[in-house]
Amino acid sequence: MGQQRYTADDVKRLVKERGVQFIRLQFTDILGVIKNIDIPISQLDKALANELMFDGSSIEGFVRIEESDMYLRPDPNTFAIFPWKEKEGYTTARLICDVYNPDGTPFEGDPRGCLRRALAGAEEMGYTLNVGPEPEFFMFLRNEKGEATTETQDQASYFDLAPVDQGEAARAHMVLTLQEMGFEIEASHHEVAPGQHEIDFKYADALTTADNIVTFRFVVRTIAAEHGLHATFMPKPLFGVNGSGMHMHMSLFRDGRNAFHDPEARDGLSDVMRFFIGGLIRHAKGFTAVTNPLVNSYKRLVPGYEAPVNIAWAFRNRSPMIRIPAKRGISTRLELRSPDPSCNPYLAMAVTLAAGLDGIRNRLKPPSPVERNVYTMTAKERAELGVESLPGSLAQAVEELRKDKVVQAALGEHIYHRFLEAKMLEWDIYRTQVHAWEVEQYLATF
Repeated sequence: MGQQRYTADDVKRLVKERGVQFIRLQFTDILGVIKNIDIPISQLDKALANELMFDGSSIEGFVRIEESDMYLRPDPNTFAIFPWKEKEGYTTARLICDVYNPDGTPFEGDPRGCLRRALAGAEEMGYTLNVGPEPEFFMFLRNEKGEATTETQDQASYFDLAPVDQGEAARAHMVLTLQEMGFEIEASHHEVAPGQHEIDFKYADALTTADNIVTFRFVVRTIAAEHGLHATFMPKPLFGVNGSGMHMHMSLFRDGRNAFHDPEARDGLSDVMRFFIGGLIRHAKGFTAVTNPLVNSYKRLVPGYEAPVNIAWAFRNRSPMIRIPAKRGISTRLELRSPDPSCNPYLAMAVTLAAGLDGIRNRLKPPSPVERNVYTMTAKERAELGVESLPGSLAQAVEELRKDKVVQAALGEHIYHRFLEAKMLEWDIYRTQVHAWEVEQYLATF
């Protein structure tokens, strides 16, 4: 899964050539938060021999304390050197790891392992998945204590340049750093809302892309801090402006050819692609808790701010959940517009792939594409076209996840139950809190 870039011997050679002194062994918890263990270079051989153990009971959603011993297996293909460390007088590199049980079996609760299982299922059907993400984020000022605020560093809008976009220098620094780490950056620009940005990097196989997303978020936050700013992938940090999404461009390949393309079809789309779309539409409500995992995610998924709340597909129309870009041939793909950048990318890709493959297996034909602006339709018009809406809250999304056996199977029993517990707790805390809006709205009136 993924092109081989480095072997263990390559890692050892590069470490020696570049004078690397520390290795950061990285993995993610179920919520998609990066965890790491730093080791001196003297422990590299032990790490590459899969002999390093850690306490899994301290990681969100992993294991109970009585079953805490876990092993990290570094993937040599993910070796990268952090450029900013070299400027501090010592050099640190990273390796992304898979998590294993003491008996040598893959740990079912490892999100990276979850995506590997989903990709193995696709390979059994003869397919590989490529994904190109479009992650958006905000950059805010920090106060005199260094704490993050929601004050923006600019009043720029879509595609604006400096001096209007004061975050351009930080964004350029991010691009250069990502390029040093091996990213192929395709574009970067200011987004619609003040303080909002987007950096797009080239598509790759799904596992590599998921690794790149977690690396991307880490790099963006690190570089923003160097510029005195705070970068956040929170989907909707500000009321009244656009939220941040992470559109995912997806395509299946078979025997080196794009399985979504049919040169004989009038629109260039194959039946495989149509069935894949049918699967995404069938399971959209079920996978939304994973692709949009925060209470705050549903403040973005509202009409009026370009967020796709409607379960439909189209070619030119950007109001439905799925859009088909114009390019054909090897570039034939769909754009899933609903995910946001707070999601765990390993889990998000696993469940959307599972949904699409279910569509292929069961030949689920999608409804007709909707080329009208769904946002301006009445409820009656949407109902006549069979256009349903995504869940309106995390609580609704969790209930839809409970109903969807395909999405549950993609997550695996361990991740499904731990994820469900975490999200139910998050919703309950939010539900029972008294928020500032309530005090402002009611305190003086009632």
